[in-house]
Parts: sequence; structure tokens; C-alpha cells
Amino acid sequence: MISPEQEQQIKKQLLEQIDSTFPEDKKAEAKQQLETMTGEQFEEFLKQNNLIKGEASQSKQQCVFCSIVYGDIPSTKINENEKAIAVLELNPISKAHAIVIPKEHISKEEDLPQEAMILAKEVSEKIKEKFNPKDIIFFNTNMFGHEIINILPVYSNETKDSPKKQSTPEELKQIIEELSQATKEEKTEEKSQEEINEKNTWLPNRIP
Repeated sequence: MISPEQEQQIKKQLLEQIDSTFPEDKKAEAKQQLETMTGEQFEEFLKQNNLIKGEASQSKQQCVFCSIVYGDIPSTKINENEKAIAVLELNPISKAHAIVIPKEHISKEEDLPQEAMILAKEVSEKIKEKFNPKDIIFFNTNMFGHEIINILPVYSNETKDSPKKQSTPEELKQIIEELSQATKEEKTEEKSQEEINEKNTWLPNRIP
């Protein structure tokens, strides 16, 4: 059984997810269905959607970011490493605003793994290369007790307190395709450089 507090928190997360991902003509119906469920109906709904998997995953149930890491909530992934995953922000401040989520439920900034910042810097380089912002700001936020790193491209005078806007699935898809293209170009360039180096270091057999 989930507690009333857990039920309230999970419903809040699901309502936010409906706002971020559902088509406009489906949002009102989905919200009404969710809000009118009894406690038993809601718990059954969570079980049917594999959002309750026993006590071991309690923190996962309560945290939308853990749900993203586990793949229970869809996201637009940019890249990942052993300790963190980088995804596009669904409600960005600016174009290609991204967040880096530690794969463990980290609640304090000082406990963030070094790999999370390494990933943030790698993603910021891709954003700089493809979208040419004036600057990129890194800042931390803590939501649902999960510490995350924001990667905010600055094109005019955006700050972490600037208003957010909701991205459409089409906008997110276009951005991720452009960032993926930047990665492919980078790998091709590295390969070409390796080939050039090999040619430069090749020496012909000495003729006696």
C-alpha cells in the first residue's frame, strides 16, 4: 500500500508529465481520469503501468527523474555515461536547454558524481558547436529530492530565472537530430585526423 503522501506526490508528477507530453486535446481527459481515481484505483493503475515494483524501488516511484533514468517516463536522450544521463528539458528556457540526471537518487549537490559534470561539459560542447550560443550556464536544481545539473544556452540575456516554455515533440526531435549530426561530424573528423597521422608517420622501406 502506498501512503496518502506518496499518492499525492506521484499524482503530481504524473500531472506534470501529462502537461509535458500529452497532445492538447487529450490533456483534460487524462487529468480528469487521474484526479477522480480512488486510492485503490490509483494503486491498481500504478501496478498495471509497472510504476510499483516493490519496496526496493520506492525512491523510483516517488521521483520523476529516477523514472526517466529507468525508462518508465519517455525522454529525449542526448548522451549518457556510467553515472549520469543527459536529456533535453521538456520545458526549456532556451533552445537545447538540457539536464544531466545522476543515475542514482542523489539528494545533495556535494554528492554529485564527477561523471555527471563531465557529461554536462561534453553536452555543452555539442550545443556550442551546433547552435553557437553566446555562453552556456551550468546551474543545479533539486526537484523531488533529486539533484540535477542544468545546461542552459544563452543566446540573448537568458538566466536560470527566465520563464520556461513547453517544447513540442517535433521541436525536441529536430534538436536531437541536429545534436546527433554534430556528434557524427565530430567522429568523422577524428577518424580523418587519425588517418592523416598514420600517413604522416609512415616511412618507406629504405632502399640499400
